[in-house]
Amino acid sequence: MAVDNQKIAEGVLANVGGAENIASATHCMTRLRLTFKDKSKVDGDAIKAIMGVIDINWAGEQLQVIIGQSVPKVYDAVLAMGVEGEGAIDENLDENLMKEKLTPKAVGNKILDYLSGSMVPMIPLLMGGGLFRTIAAILGPTMLGILSVDDPTYTFLYTTLYEASFYFMPIYLGYSAAKKLKASEVLGMLCGGVLIAPTVIAAATGSTAISVYGFQIVPGNYAQSVLPIILTIPVMAQIEKWMKKHVPDVLSTMFVPWFTMIVTIPIELIVLAPIGNLIGTGIANALFGLADVGGIGILIVMAVLGAFWQLFVIAGMHMPVILLAQVQIIAMGYDPFVFVSTNCAMAAVWGCAIGAFLRIHNKEEKGMIGGYIASALLGGVTEPTLFGVLLRWRRTMLGMFIGGAIGAVFSGITGVTYYLAGGASNFLVITNYLQGGTQNVIFAVIGMAISCVIAAVVVYMTGFTKEELEALDHEKSYPVAA
Repeated sequence: MAVDNQKIAEGVLANVGGAENIASATHCMTRLRLTFKDKSKVDGDAIKAIMGVIDINWAGEQLQVIIGQSVPKVYDAVLAMGVEGEGAIDENLDENLMKEKLTPKAVGNKILDYLSGSMVPMIPLLMGGGLFRTIAAILGPTMLGILSVDDPTYTFLYTTLYEASFYFMPIYLGYSAAKKLKASEVLGMLCGGVLIAPTVIAAATGSTAISVYGFQIVPGNYAQSVLPIILTIPVMAQIEKWMKKHVPDVLSTMFVPWFTMIVTIPIELIVLAPIGNLIGTGIANALFGLADVGGIGILIVMAVLGAFWQLFVIAGMHMPVILLAQVQIIAMGYDPFVFVSTNCAMAAVWGCAIGAFLRIHNKEEKGMIGGYIASALLGGVTEPTLFGVLLRWRRTMLGMFIGGAIGAVFSGITGVTYYLAGGASNFLVITNYLQGGTQNVIFAVIGMAISCVIAAVVVYMTGFTKEELEALDHEKSYPVAA
């Protein structure tokens, strides 16, 4: 469905008190910028729900409605409805606006805005990578059998194209996070590239040693990680801003990037990137320590993993837990709770996507979510649902939390065990329980089904506000003010 710029303009005016409440209007390359006579009349949530509006941002007393490249057409439509405009402005004049008071709520909103603005642009990438693996899974030996595991086409689809999408995630996120913070996108990519440079990866495997300015760094494999680069870019942005202010203009082209990176990269490798790993390792040790208590301790751990595991995946803090679980399987031959719980968490994400698919009537959105479901069930890739549904409509996370926790606890009570350190991550994951016998498989299926069904029901019943559903309705592309 094509975005209707006229409807966007009408929807915005309907939720800011009308044209008569707008004191001034202007726009930059991507944002419609409005100031008001009475700010209390603005319904920000309703504006965010308008089809075609990406997000909103308050900069002092100015409301910035983020629309994208079509913003000039929306601006013209706003003027046609009686608003007096001041024309286009430079992309970023926010430094001259009154600063918002830094309350805990404001800080939290800024963090969420940064995370969302950095990760949402990754959706097409995640969808593409996920669908490559989905096609390979369908054509591969476990389904249609058209391609064997050794077939070059299978390897190309299942591994090469998938890795091209996910392995270099720090570089992609470096670009989008820097763009979000109005920093140099190229330097953001360089910060991401440093994390997966061959020498850093080699140091993580123990093949080589690496130091920065004589300081030995804690090596880590940051491929496919999120948190290290997300922590780094705000620091880089501030350093670059300071350099631009203090380096003479005649030298700025060469020395601003250089000075920025020689300061940022040591901070990144010595402090910020290891922090991400330490957080993840700390969580893993805490969970395994609690599980050692036995009984209720294991059930608590399983509930936590079932509810929040996919958030660990988003933050890139999941690998230490997975590694410890794999060690357990190698040593003991089975895993009694980690993969059992995370598979319930995965099934809960399936359920969230299914619930959203059933609840939303907009054909374009249903088509997108249908692709997310196929990517998850067939390809074992949940990221499109995570970023395209759960982070977009945050109330849907409740389904993931409740469904994942209940399914995981049921699996723990019934003694479900998991037997393969590596294996299918799509709907064929059930084959990883076969060594435990028929009862083990049955209870594993029931546990994952509980997670999926509960998540779908919760999302269907409570995952969307009335305004969000109205905005998504294909017969009505913007909410009407009450």
